[in-house]
Amino acid sequence: MVHHDLSEKLIKWRRDFHQYPETGFLEIRTASIVASILDQLGFELEMGKDVMSPEHCMGKPNDMVTRQHLEWALENGANKDYTAYFSEGYTGIVATLDTNKNGPTIAYRFDMDALDIHESDSTDHFPFKEGFRSTLENKMHACGHDAHTSIGLGLASLIAENKDNLCGKIKLIFQPAEEGTRGAKSMVEANVVSDVDYFIASHVGIGVSQGHVVAANNGYLATSKMDISFKGFASHAGGDPEKGKNALLAAATATLNMSAISRHSQGSTRINIGELHAGRGRNIIPDNAALKVETRGATSEINDYVKKQVESIVDGAATMYNVDYTIDLVGEGKSCTSSRELASIIHECAQDSDAIINSVLESNESTGSEDATFFMEKVQKNGGLATYCIFGTDLAAGHHNEQFDINEETLSQALEILYDSCIRLCNVNTSK
Repeated sequence: MVHHDLSEKLIKWRRDFHQYPETGFLEIRTASIVASILDQLGFELEMGKDVMSPEHCMGKPNDMVTRQHLEWALENGANKDYTAYFSEGYTGIVATLDTNKNGPTIAYRFDMDALDIHESDSTDHFPFKEGFRSTLENKMHACGHDAHTSIGLGLASLIAENKDNLCGKIKLIFQPAEEGTRGAKSMVEANVVSDVDYFIASHVGIGVSQGHVVAANNGYLATSKMDISFKGFASHAGGDPEKGKNALLAAATATLNMSAISRHSQGSTRINIGELHAGRGRNIIPDNAALKVETRGATSEINDYVKKQVESIVDGAATMYNVDYTIDLVGEGKSCTSSRELASIIHECAQDSDAIINSVLESNESTGSEDATFFMEKVQKNGGLATYCIFGTDLAAGHHNEQFDINEETLSQALEILYDSCIRLCNVNTSK
């Protein structure tokens, strides 16, 4: 069981992070506070560019946005002793505790970022009622990453308190920019899991009921997030329409044809054009258009099929209207299959917990996409084991909704199972 003082800390941390949400690659305040706590607990810290490959940071905000947010972070409680490590928007942290005893390297991943959503100010919305609603307009922890970060700090606390009961190395990975599947690849490319034997990622909610656990969620779809731009030539719509090169028509043509991409016989596919912006005025031939597009597939191979169809359609639409185009990949996730042997240990931990009603070993239901799959694939390719587990919680509203909120009892439940898994993995290793 998680002791009372730590349970109270989990809630305090979660509410603080919830009140100050930061979106992908801007988690400067969050990361500085996380780093300061981990440092106090005695973990060895690697931060910023040391654990993130800059060339693999997809969809990262520009320098001006980052500088402006740094100022906000410093004004709103960031720990100034650590902000220098994150000031350029490379906000990843890897905290390692070496027990100096033979054993495996065990890694746990926790994401930190929020969403571009305006949080509800309804009087029945719990964060509003209790005074920890988001202080930032159009920014909100609407997916539970505030909870994940707090659970990670709780796990660090228990590991530090009980170091003598552990062996090997324990790595806690605090990842930026999970939303849009943007942050994990840069950390994998920086080799943060190249030495890992066991990797565990987790999430609260996702349709799983309070007190229930899924030890291996295999339902994540591979995905690609693309920003597509068309560049034409503006001219007067009445006086010289024939001189114009219409980027809007190219974008509209591409949109309609992307929506008609054939399904795939080997598994499910998804395509969504979430935004289309074009033109400058009623009487001007539009010389610019921009699309935000995402593809998904049951496997990475199926997603690649959809992505290539998108690229072909965009090229064809640009040719039709004699305009130029660019396609920027700004996010990516893979499909995954959890390691059953590792999932079985999570399953046993959940079954042995008095706080858990039921545990399911595996689920293959579709649950969107996740870039923790990059970590999982890397560890598995190196001969290690990886799983993605879900801790159920009562939700006030669905993920990515303005009234999203969790049952805070889930924090201690998740922490208990993750810490128990750490103990058992050490025992599995030493008993071999």
